[in-house]
Parts: sequence; structure tokens; C-alpha cells
Amino acid sequence: MPRFSVIVPVFEVRGFLRACLDSVLEQSYRDLEVIAVNDCTPDGGGAILDAYAARDPRVRVLHLPANVGPGRARNAGLPYATGDFVLFLDGDDSLVPGALRGLADRLDEAGDPDVLVFDHVRVHWWGETRHHPRAHLLSEAGGDTFTVAERPGVLDLPTAVWNKAYRREFVEAHGFRFPPGHYEDTAWTFPVLFGAERIAVLDRICVTHRQRRHGGPPATTSRRHFDVHDQYERVLGLLNARPEPAGWRALVRNRMAEHCLSVLAEPDRVPSQDRAEFFRRTAALYRTYGPDEGPVAPAHRVLEGGWAAYRARRRVTRVRTALGVHGERWRAAGAELVGRGRALAHERLPLDPGLALYSAFAHRGVFGDPAAVYQAARDLAPHIRGVWVVRPERVAALPPGVEYVTPGSPAYQRLAARATYVVGNAAWPGVLAKRPGSVHIHTHRGTPLRFMGADLLHRPGARLGADVPEMLRRADRWDHSLVANRHSELVWSRAYPCGFTSLRTGSPRNDVLVNAGPDSGARIRARLGVPAGHTVVLYAPTIRDYRRGHVERLDLARFAADLRRGLGEAHTLVVRLHPALADGPARGYGLAELHRRGVVVDATDEPHVEELMLAADVLVTDYSALMFDYANLDRPIVVHADDRDAVAESRGLYLDITAEPPGHVSRSYRELAWLFDSGRWRDAESARLRAGFRERYCEFDDGRAAERVVRTLMLGERAVVVPAPRTAGPAGPVTNSGFVLS
Repeated sequence: MPRFSVIVPVFEVRGFLRACLDSVLEQSYRDLEVIAVNDCTPDGGGAILDAYAARDPRVRVLHLPANVGPGRARNAGLPYATGDFVLFLDGDDSLVPGALRGLADRLDEAGDPDVLVFDHVRVHWWGETRHHPRAHLLSEAGGDTFTVAERPGVLDLPTAVWNKAYRREFVEAHGFRFPPGHYEDTAWTFPVLFGAERIAVLDRICVTHRQRRHGGPPATTSRRHFDVHDQYERVLGLLNARPEPAGWRALVRNRMAEHCLSVLAEPDRVPSQDRAEFFRRTAALYRTYGPDEGPVAPAHRVLEGGWAAYRARRRVTRVRTALGVHGERWRAAGAELVGRGRALAHERLPLDPGLALYSAFAHRGVFGDPAAVYQAARDLAPHIRGVWVVRPERVAALPPGVEYVTPGSPAYQRLAARATYVVGNAAWPGVLAKRPGSVHIHTHRGTPLRFMGADLLHRPGARLGADVPEMLRRADRWDHSLVANRHSELVWSRAYPCGFTSLRTGSPRNDVLVNAGPDSGARIRARLGVPAGHTVVLYAPTIRDYRRGHVERLDLARFAADLRRGLGEAHTLVVRLHPALADGPARGYGLAELHRRGVVVDATDEPHVEELMLAADVLVTDYSALMFDYANLDRPIVVHADDRDAVAESRGLYLDITAEPPGHVSRSYRELAWLFDSGRWRDAESARLRAGFRERYCEFDDGRAAERVVRTLMLGERAVVVPAPRTAGPAGPVTNSGFVLS
């Protein structure tokens, strides 16, 4: 008997069906069966199912003689299910890597509840990935099992059938089946939750639900949308016939009103000639099943009026929205004019030779190269006042004693106009004037591997949303560009063809790595809860340009289990996502749940990545610039480049990191696991590759970069030219002078 039975109704999803089935059958957790129901699809999907069944005994195919719709197709598959738990998956959806392992572990932890509710994302046809706005209810539900009476908020979660796992014996005992018609999820989900004596939640994204432009019932214009009323009437009638609390009836009634009004608000669902009828039926249903007590929700008061009043209110809402958009533009334009006026007034004042303005990573705080320069300036040039530009929501996280201004504020405009030194690694807010005598120092964000700046002009997909001409106009303000190697020197001069001077200072943020001692990572290890003597594996993937949002490349639970086989129990897997993904749904793809269970350590919120590198014994990455920094520690690096061609074609790579890598390269998960299982990750060949990589890309990092910047560019001390390295770097000879301390 398998642990999971995955029932997949199939109708006109041929273009997505293989991806759906592969996402299930390629799960690292293999104790499953697939019951694929061919709902008389006319597009050849049945042949695809038969081909899968012929090569994988876990797949069983049912061919229905006539089309019955997704609900009754699922009903047809239920009698053939033999698994402990039943999952439903639409034929154009997919399971995320590691989903079944996460579900199995949570079911074991919760003691096989009747229903397990889990998270999902919706991928829209234009490429955007959206997280449900009520997904936070999953994390708030806690780890214990419960009933609807104990936690009625579970009814506010999406009523989809594919975001839950159902204990098969519970389904059979109650005889749950899908009713005819569309919106059948509603008439299944509410009775199932009402009947469940033990409900658990898993705060992990397990399903990617595809929102197609055409094809599914929600995306079509027809009277089939009237089925939503029948489904809610079934649920509300069930509640009226049972002794459930009155609050449940009010909650379902409000969900019905919200759902029906959202369907009506979509312009391409209910036919125009039927919209008045749809509204009146919604209002009648709302009145029929009125609550015994409590006021009407403000958003639903529109149902107390007529169709004409609803249309009038919708027109008013559209006008207000339009005025709000235009008003915001007018306010922004006015604020910009006021800002320009203030800037011009401040520019009449002389530059302040004792003022330096700093910013890092879109004004997130005191980080990176600017932070290293800031600290060196405090030590070596205390007469220079350092002020940071920080977004308002990041102010609370600033270290004590840091002076700051917020972007666009009058204080920022005043200081930006008078600062002699401007140090940053990203774009500055508003109109930052380049005044004669000021010194603008751009530190960048590490050694470039993927295309940047003007090179993005030839990569239309990668530059989506990026204004390359504006990038170059901002780069025109730079006086100095700091580099750690000659590869960077050549790339920055090509990517930003502006008038700056390239300085071979090394990367200031890498000083702490170059100067690290054997116990330098002890403090961060203790803070992360790493036991003494553990081998720390730092996994730090970067973002992708060929897909929006987070692209999960590894099944983290599987990787953690395989590391135990190769490294033993005395290891800790630390995961750091790209900062751009820190506030999105990326952690929901298993990272948050695995962190909660102690399988991995989620270090995405750790403010200083340099400290994480100090704590790590080995770095596993893909195309992240961290590898160039981490190489300064002379510790093993593994490059997991399973999608190298896709990255190269979409974004562009300045060098083939698989040809001259900093260590061994894996091109599949199997190769990655084998490197650790065999011990090859730290063998002599790994050391040889790392030595060559360090010679090419760490050539100017000597542990005194920040001091060099302050002494040379702020204090005006003499410098001498750096002697040419003994071997030529990948960029070949260059003519720009570098600096060392006198």
C-alpha cells in the first residue's frame, strides 16, 4: 500500500501534462501511485497517459467513455486509490521538488490527521507568480491538530481541492464525493473540513497552480459560472440541517458573497446579458441564508441594493481608482519638482569636506563594501562624518549609533547636495547631482559573472524592467570604480562605458575574509546553533532571469539526507537565498518548514553574508558572485550548474564557470550528491582548481582594501602602482593603475 495516491483528471491539458506527471514521478519520495483519469480529452492526452503507464508501474490510467468534468473524473479515480492519503492534482499543475517528502514528514509528525492543508502558488499565463494573501493563516495555525470549531479561520483558506491531503479511510467512511457542475471544489472542501476531527497544516508550498489565459472554466465566458451558486447552496443547506455553530453559517455565507462578487467583477466570466441575473441570484442566496446575528459585512452591503445600484457603485469605484492613479502621478511629479528646487538651493552652499554619504543594496542598511569603507573611515578619518541612506522600513535594523537619512527626505536632499564623498554599490534615490570637487566611489557588488549594464541591451529578457540608458547616466557620476581583479576591471569598463577611473584596491568587504583566523566563524556558528565540530555546508543559490520568482533547483530535504550519508551526522546545511527573494514566497518551497524542523538552517535574514562565509566549511552555489569572495578563504567550493545553458542564453555569462571553476562542477543532482558521498568535494583536484581560481580572481584582495580606499581617496595619501601579477588574468593586460599603501 503506497503512502500517497495522486489522482489527476485530464482534459485538454496536453501541453502541460508531461510536466505535471514528471513533477510527481520524479519526486525524491517515491512511495506513491498516480491514478490518471482521461476525461475523454480530444487532444491526444490519453496516449500520453498510456505511454507513462507503460514505462512506470506506479501509473494507472482510466479512460472514461464520455466527458464528465473534473469533479466526477476525480470521483471515478477514488475507488482505485489504495494509498494512505489521497491528493488531487490538476493536469496542468505540478508538485514542487520535495513536496511529497515534506508532506510525508508532516503527516508522520501530526500522527496521520484526517486532512493536511498546505500552501501553493499561482503562476499566471503572463509569467507572474503570486502567493495567496491569506497564506499567513497556515503559519498562525501552529503545529497541533485541530477541528474547525477550534480554529474556524481555516475556512478562510482557499477552497481548492489540490492544496490538501486527505486520509483515504476518512474519505471512504464519510462517503465524500464531488457534485456535478463547476466550482465543485467548494462543495467538497467545506463538508470535508466540517467532518474532520483532526486537521493539520503544513506551511510549505507544495503545488504550483497554473492560471491559463484560456482553457479552464474560470478563464471562459459562459453561464457555467452560475454553478457557483449551486455549490454554495449545497454547503449552506448542509449547515442548516446540522447542529453546527451559527458562526460557521455566517462565515460560509460571507465566503459565498465574496466569491460570487469576485466572479462578477471579472469582465470576461459572466456573459454581459446575464450579469444582472447573476447579481440577483447572489443577492437572493445571501438573503436566504442570512446570519442569526451580527452586522452585514461592509463589502457585502451592495447585495442589499439592486443591480442598478451595484453598477453605479462599480462605476464610482473605477473612477476613484483612475483618479487615484493619476493623482499619485501628479503627487510624484510635484514632489520631484519640489526636490529639484531644494537640491538647487542646497547646491549654492559649498561642499562639506567632512561629510560622506553611504548607501548599500538599494538602501537596505549598513552592508557590503560601503560598510567596510564606512568602518575604516571611522577608524582612520574620524573627522569625516558618515551618514547612511536607509529606507524607512529598514531603520529599526540599523546598528546602534549609525546616523541616517531616508531616501528623498529634505535631510537627504540637503546632505546629498553637500557631501564631498559619496560611497555606494547601487543606484541613488532621486536626482543626485555630481558637483565639482565631490568624489563618487562605486564599489559594485562583487566580481561580475552574469551580464550587467550595457551588455544587457543584447538580452531583452534579462533587462525586463531595467532602464539601461538610465543606468549609464547614473554611472556617469562615478569617479572611481573599485575592482578586485583584472576581469572585473575589463567588464566594468565594457558594461559601463563612462568616464570613471578603475582602481585596483581589492574588495573592501573581503578584508574580513582575507584576515580571517581559524576561529573567525565561531560567533556566527554559535548564533546559528551549529554544534561544535560540525561541517557547515553553505548553499547559496542566485536568482534566475529565465523564470520569474524563485526557481527551486534542489530538493533541500533530499540534499540534507544525502549529506548525512556522505558527511555523517556531524554536519549542518545552511541555506541563504538571494536577498531579492527574502520577502517573497521563496521560503515556502520547503525552506521555512525544514528550518522549523531543524533539518536545515535558514540564514537568508542574516545581515552580513561575510559572516556566513566565515562559518562555512564548503560553499555550494551556482552562478552567485559569492564564489569569488569565498575563494579568499581557500576552502572548498562546489558549483552546481545544472541549468548553465539556460542561464547563459537568458542572462549571458562573462565567463564559462564550468570550464575554469573554483572546484568541482555538478551538472545534475546525482553528480552533486556523489561529490559529497565520495569525498571528492575536498580532494586534491578541488584544491588545484581553487588555487588557479584564486590566482585569477583574488589577485588584488590583500586584506587592506577598505584602508586603501580611505587613505587614498579620502585622506589624499600618496599611493604607488601595484606590481603586475606574475600571471596574466583572463582579461589580459590592462592600462589602468592600481594602488597599494605607501
